[in-house]
Amino acid sequence: MTQSYGSGIPVPQTEGIAVVGEAVRRVTPESAEFVIEIATAAPTAAQALRDHQAKSAQIAQTVLPLGVQRTELQTISVNVLNFYAPVLPGLPQFGGAPQVTPGFAVAAGFQQDVQFGAYQVKNLTRVVVREAARVGDVVDALTKAGASLAGGFSFRAADEAGARRAALEEAARDARSKAETLASAAGKQLGEPHSIVEDIVASNGVYTAWRAQAPFAFGPAAPAFAGELEYYARVSASFRFHQPARTAA
Repeated sequence: MTQSYGSGIPVPQTEGIAVVGEAVRRVTPESAEFVIEIATAAPTAAQALRDHQAKSAQIAQTVLPLGVQRTELQTISVNVLNFYAPVLPGLPQFGGAPQVTPGFAVAAGFQQDVQFGAYQVKNLTRVVVREAARVGDVVDALTKAGASLAGGFSFRAADEAGARRAALEEAARDARSKAETLASAAGKQLGEPHSIVEDIVASNGVYTAWRAQAPFAFGPAAPAFAGELEYYARVSASFRFHQPARTAA
């Protein structure tokens, strides 16, 4: 019976062998997504919202020649914030008489020196770029138009399910190949599997970084190129040894 010490490999409950199969499927990304923030400010909420609508339309028009349609600018959230600013001594007050936030208590002996400042509209928008190679051009156009990046990039493959399935199939074949090699070295014949556990990680170059830090942790097949989508599959499998049929006495 084989044993496992802190490796996470399932230990066979009968005489057999436990192995881990690994595989990496590399796919060129075909589309990308990222999030931008669009912000405007004005003395009134109505004006801030009008300015924000105009700015959003201008930004959408800017990336239209780059192949990003209006339907590919998807609003995630819109927030309207109001700000109050203190009036400094000797400066004229904005908007006439000072205004105090509801519930704001003014201590005795102090003048009510808090006045209305401005309204700000912030909008988070998801941007979908159907041609991954044009992401840089789209980002440049958006930032020049007044938007700002609010997160990292997420690249996607056209057939993500197919890439995951192919990686798992390769990892399963790798596990069986390892088990057959070990069983043969031990003078045994491999039987049927009785326990299989799978895990898969989709990343954009992370697997390559892991391999650079720990070259012996992930098996022999490291990706040749960074920057592609990588689907790393890991299959832990336990196999019984083949038991020859007993002949009747």
